[in-house]
Amino acid sequence: MSRAEEFQELRPLLFSIAYRILGSVSEAEDAVQETWLRYEATPAQPASAKAFLSAVVSRISIDVLRSARVRREEYVGQWFPEPLLTDPYADPARSAELADSVSMAALLLLERLSPLERAVFVLREVFGFGFGEVASAVGRSEAACRQLSVRARRHMDAGRPRFEADREEREQLAERFFDAFREGEVDGLRKLLAADVRLIGDSGGKAPLWKPVFVGAEDVAGVLATLVSLFVRAGAVVEPREVNGQPGAIFRDRDGRVLNTLALDILDGQIQTIRTVINPDKLRHLGPVGDAWAVIRAANQARRPTD
Repeated sequence: MSRAEEFQELRPLLFSIAYRILGSVSEAEDAVQETWLRYEATPAQPASAKAFLSAVVSRISIDVLRSARVRREEYVGQWFPEPLLTDPYADPARSAELADSVSMAALLLLERLSPLERAVFVLREVFGFGFGEVASAVGRSEAACRQLSVRARRHMDAGRPRFEADREEREQLAERFFDAFREGEVDGLRKLLAADVRLIGDSGGKAPLWKPVFVGAEDVAGVLATLVSLFVRAGAVVEPREVNGQPGAIFRDRDGRVLNTLALDILDGQIQTIRTVINPDKLRHLGPVGDAWAVIRAANQARRPTD
C-alpha cells in the first residue's frame, strides 16, 4: 500500500481526533492536511502509519488549540464548536464513547481542559490508544500522561449528567419537539422542556440574536414559537438532522442556504438545553450560507399590511 493510500484509509480517524481536540471542522481539516504534508516529507517509513499519523495530527492540534484559546477568550458572546453532521470515523467497539465525545455538551466540557489534558483524554479515553502511544504523541512520559488522563477524566465526569437518555427515547422526543415547533404550539413545546431549560445562541456578533441565553420553559417555548412564525413568513424551512451525534436540525432560507443549526440535549425525558449556532463563519462547511438579517427583514415585510 502506498503512503497516499495509507493516509486516505486513516484520514477519518485523523479528522475525528483533530475535531475533538479543536472543536472546529475547518481547523481539523487544516490539521489533517498539514499531517499529510509532514508524512509525505518524512524520509523513512514509520513502523506504524497509524501511530505516526495520530501523533502528528495530535501535536499539530495541540499547537493550534493553544493559539486558538486567545481568540476564544476574545470571542463575542457564547462560543460553541462548529457543528458536525457526520463523524467520518466509526469503530463498533467504541461506538458509545465516540458518540458521547462528539456531542456539544462533551466538547464544551473538553474546553475546560488544558490542551495537553484534552489531547490525552481524546487519545486514551475516546480512541483507546495505549499510554505508550499517547506519551509518544504528546511528548510526555507515560507516568505524566497517566496523571493527565486522571485529571481530565475527573473534570469530564464531574460535568457529565448522571443519567443518559436512551437513543430511541431521545429520537422520539425530538420528533415530537420538531412537530410542535413547526406548528408553533407553545403548550406542546412547553411540555417537552425541562423547567430550567436553557436556549443558548452562538452568533459571534455576526448574526441576529435576541439575547445570548433564555432560561425556563415558559420563556423558551415562547421564543421558539416566535422563531417559527418568523421563519414561516420568510419561507424558511427546518430540516431535522443529527448534529454532533444529538437530535437537531438545520434551518435553511427559501433558497436552501444554511441559516443556523440547532442541537438538543435530552435527559430524563425532557429537553434540558437547546444550542443554536448562527455565526455564519461556523456554518460554511455545511454549504452555502444565507443572510439571517435578510430573513428577518423578509419576515417583517411579510407581516406588514398591504395598502
